[in-house]
Amino acid sequence: MLMLNVNMNATAQAQTPAPDAEFAFSRAYYTSGNPVTDGYGQGRTQTWLTDWPEAESHFIEGLSRLTRVNTSAEGRVVSLLEDDFYDYPWMYAVEVGYWNLSDLEAKRLREYLLRGGFLMVDDFHGTQEWAGFMTSMRKIFPDRQFIEIDPDHEVMHVLFDLNNKVQIHGLQFFYSGRTYEKDGIAPHWRGIMDDAGRLMVAINFNMDIGDAWEHADTPYYPEPMTALAYRFGTNYVIYAMTH
Repeated sequence: MLMLNVNMNATAQAQTPAPDAEFAFSRAYYTSGNPVTDGYGQGRTQTWLTDWPEAESHFIEGLSRLTRVNTSAEGRVVSLLEDDFYDYPWMYAVEVGYWNLSDLEAKRLREYLLRGGFLMVDDFHGTQEWAGFMTSMRKIFPDRQFIEIDPDHEVMHVLFDLNNKVQIHGLQFFYSGRTYEKDGIAPHWRGIMDDAGRLMVAINFNMDIGDAWEHADTPYYPEPMTALAYRFGTNYVIYAMTH
């Protein structure tokens, strides 16, 4: 029953009018192929809700401190099928190794990206989840290839200079002793470009930036990791708002 209430609240939030602000943290509400545990082996939740709402509330506060972007005080959950989906220039999708987009969701997301939208995907790990991610990505862009984002790409320097690609790990590190999950040992910053060379999709693979935001106030989660996650997120926002 608790999970039902969370889903109903999230859906209601998706129908809330866009805030009177320059930027709102917008979380994509998509069709999921699989529920996941809450990270501690307890309970089940829809994958798109992972780290909600603490990840956005903490990141919004950091973005407000670090930039002059006029930021909404609250995040939004936005269904790919709602009319207001196109009102948000920056979109965050989490646990995309488990998404299972319908043909209509894929069509609308493709139109959103080609209109100038920006999608940041995060928190998926290993060979199997990469394959799940790409199954839906091929529905969106059958012919476009992903690239490895090299250190001199503009998105790595649009505000903060991010020259060192450190794997941003999740809270699971403190239970497993590993910075990686499944067989996703090496972190990758990948992307998909439009015809003009604009980065449309920022792919954070074998990383958990959302956990670093969510646990910004967790005493035993390392501050340098959260600070780095803030910088990556901020660069993505600034890039999306200026391209």
